[in-house]
Amino acid sequence: MIETVPLLACGPLALEGGSTVDRLYMRHSTDKQTNLRQRHHLEPYLVNGAPVYEDPATSSRLHPRKRPGFQRLLDEAAVGDVVRLADAARLFRSVRDVLDVRDILRRRGLHLRIASGAWSGMDLTSEDPMTKLFVTMLAGVLEFQRDMISENTKDGVAAARNAGKVLGRPARLSPEQAAAVVAAHQTQGTAVKALAREYGVDPKVIRRVLDSAGARGVPEDLGELQEEPGGEEKAGSESLAAADPGVSIDVPGLLAEHLQDAADVVVQDALRGGRTIRRGQGYSLRVAAPLSIHRAALEACAALAADGAAPAGRKAYRVYADRVEARQSRAARGQ
Repeated sequence: MIETVPLLACGPLALEGGSTVDRLYMRHSTDKQTNLRQRHHLEPYLVNGAPVYEDPATSSRLHPRKRPGFQRLLDEAAVGDVVRLADAARLFRSVRDVLDVRDILRRRGLHLRIASGAWSGMDLTSEDPMTKLFVTMLAGVLEFQRDMISENTKDGVAAARNAGKVLGRPARLSPEQAAAVVAAHQTQGTAVKALAREYGVDPKVIRRVLDSAGARGVPEDLGELQEEPGGEEKAGSESLAAADPGVSIDVPGLLAEHLQDAADVVVQDALRGGRTIRRGQGYSLRVAAPLSIHRAALEACAALAADGAAPAGRKAYRVYADRVEARQSRAARGQ
C-alpha cells in the first residue's frame, strides 16, 4: 500500500529543488525594537549561513519596493531562490503590498515562505487555486489588523485632545514669524527659498505657512506659462526630433523595477507607458521614447553595473546598454 503525503507537509527541497538559496528578510519599526524574535523563527537558516537583508527602524507604511534592504535582496536573488520571513507583517501592510510583492517575486522566479503562523509551510508565490485563496485571505486579514490599529490610535488621539493635551510636532515658526513670512512674500515678493534660508527651515515649511494664509496663488494669465512656440521654435523642435528620434526598446524587468524610483520624472512617465513582455520566468518592459530618455534611464541604472553589484543587475544593464547603442547606431545611419 502506497502512503500519501499531504502537500503542505513537503519541505522546501521537495518544492524548489536543492540548488536554491534561502534569503532572509527582517524589519522592525523603531530604534527601540530588535530582530530577536524574527531571528528565533529563522534560526535554522541563520545557522546554515543564509544571507540576511534588514530594514531596521523602517515603518511598514513604506512600500517594500522602496526599502533598501528588500531592494538589495531583489538585486542579489537568482531564479529559484526562496525569500523567508519570520511573519507576514515584516513585509506586508495592505492588500496592495501583498499583491504587488507576490507579482514581483513571481516575475523573477522567486519563492516566498513565512516561518510562523497559519501560512507557514506554503509557497505564497505558487499559482495553484488554494494558494491564491490563502494569499487573498492573508491580504484581507493584514489590512483588517492595520485598520483596527489605526482606529484605536484615532480614539486615543481624540481622548488626549479632550483631556487638553497638545499633540503633534511643535511648529517650526512662531505665530509672529509666520506673519512676517506672509508679509514678506506678499508685500516684498521674497522668494520661498530665500525665506527658508532666512529662518533656517526647509522650503516646504514656508510653503505650508503661505498656503495656510492663502498667500500662494497662480498667475492670472496662465497663457504666460504655456505660450505657443513661434515658427523658429517649431522648426527647432522638428530639428531636435530628427536628432533625437523616438524608438521602442525592451528594458529588462530588473532595470524597470529599479527605475520606478528614478529621480527623472520624464523617465518615470516613459516607463508608465511601457508594455510588459513576458520572457520565460522573467519579463521586459517595451518602452517607446526618444533615445535621450533611454540614455537617461541607462544612466540612472549605472549603480547596477558598478563593481561589486549583483551579477543579475550587471547582466541586465549590459543587455539594455547594447540595445540602446544598437538603436543609436541605426539612427545615426538614418535607418
